[in-house]
Amino acid sequence: MSTDRQIIHMDQDAFFVSVEVRKNPELTGKPVIIGSLSDRGVVASCSYEARKFGIHSAMPARMARMLCPHGIWIRGNMDEYSKASHEITEILKENVPLIEKASIDEHYIDMTGMDKHFGTLLYAKELRAKVMRETALPISFGLSVNKTVSKMATNECKPNGELNIEKAVVQPFLNPLSIRKIPGLGEKTFIKLSDMGIKRIYELSQVHPEYMNSILGKNGIWLLKKAKGIDDSPIIPYQEQKSIGTQTTFKNDSIDLVAINYLLTSMVMELAFELRQKKKQTACITVTVRYSTREDVTKQAVISYTALDGPLIKKVKELFKAAYQKRLLIRLVGVRLSNLVNGFEQIDLYSESEEQYSLCQAMDKIRRRFGPDSIKLASGINLNL
Repeated sequence: MSTDRQIIHMDQDAFFVSVEVRKNPELTGKPVIIGSLSDRGVVASCSYEARKFGIHSAMPARMARMLCPHGIWIRGNMDEYSKASHEITEILKENVPLIEKASIDEHYIDMTGMDKHFGTLLYAKELRAKVMRETALPISFGLSVNKTVSKMATNECKPNGELNIEKAVVQPFLNPLSIRKIPGLGEKTFIKLSDMGIKRIYELSQVHPEYMNSILGKNGIWLLKKAKGIDDSPIIPYQEQKSIGTQTTFKNDSIDLVAINYLLTSMVMELAFELRQKKKQTACITVTVRYSTREDVTKQAVISYTALDGPLIKKVKELFKAAYQKRLLIRLVGVRLSNLVNGFEQIDLYSESEEQYSLCQAMDKIRRRFGPDSIKLASGINLNL
C-alpha cells in the first residue's frame, strides 16, 4: 500500500464531558469527572481541568476524590453520548469518500487522491469547523500518511487542535516522543522496553528487527514498524451493526424451567462476550419464546447501555418470566441484543459493580486464550436441552 496516503484522524476532546458541558455550560472550565458516584466505582472520563490533578480513565473513584476533592461528579448518560456520536458520524459520512468509525468518539478518514481536487489540509480544517458549528462539540484532528501517525498527531495537538505531519517529517515528528505514545503499546511492553533503555521512539526505531522479534515476537516487529512510521492498515468502511442474537431449538419440547434458565444464562454470556470483543454496548434486549403450538411470544426492554453479563442475564430472565405465561411445552428460546453503540470497554465503567467488570475482563482473557467455551458461570452450564 502506498505511503502517499492522506489519512485524517478526528477525535473528540473529552467527549463525554463535552456532551455534558453542551447540556450545562456552567461546567465549562471546571474539573468534571464522569463515572460511578460510589467509591467502589471508577472514572470513565474526565475534563482536561481534572486531568491536571492526575486523574485519568479507569482510575478508582476513591483515588480520584482524594486527588481532586472539589471535582464535579456526573454518572453519565450513554444514550446521550451515543446520540451525539451519531450526529458527528452522519456529518462526516456526508462529506468524505471513505470513513472508519474507530470508537464512539474517533474516526479515520481516507482522503487519498482527493488532493488533486482541493487541499486535504484545508478540507480537514473546514470539516472540523463544520462539526463544531453543527454539534457545538470540540474536536481535534491529525493528518498524515497513515492511521498510526495521524492518530499520534491528533494526540499531540489535543485539545482543540490541528496538526499536519507530511511524509518528509514523519520520522522527525516521531523520534522525540515517548514510546508510550505508540497506539497499542501496553504497559507490560512499555516496562520491558524501558528496562532495556528504550524510552523514546527514536531508540526503538534503531533496534534490529531480529532482536525485536526475539524479545517480543510478531508484536516486536509490529512496534518497530510503527516506530518507523510504517502502517499499511486500511480504512475499514463504517457500517453500524444494529443487533446480535442467538436462539436454541430444543431436541424435545420442554417445560424444564431450571434447565431453560441455565440455557438463557449461557446464551447471554455468549452474546455479551461478542459485544465486548467488538467493543460495543447494547441498550435493548428482546426475548422470544416459541411454544410447541408454534406460537411465538416476544418481550422487550430498554436498559442502560452495558456489555456486562450480570445486568443482561438478570433482565433476560425477567423477560423470559414475563413471556412464559401459558405453561405449555416450549420449542425454542431466543435472545437478541439491539440498539448497539460503538465504544471502548471503559464505557462499562459506569457500572456500580467494579467486581463484575473485573470478573468479565478475567473471563474474557481466558476465552481469548482457550476458546469461547473454556469458562462459564455455574448457572450457565449446558444441560443438553
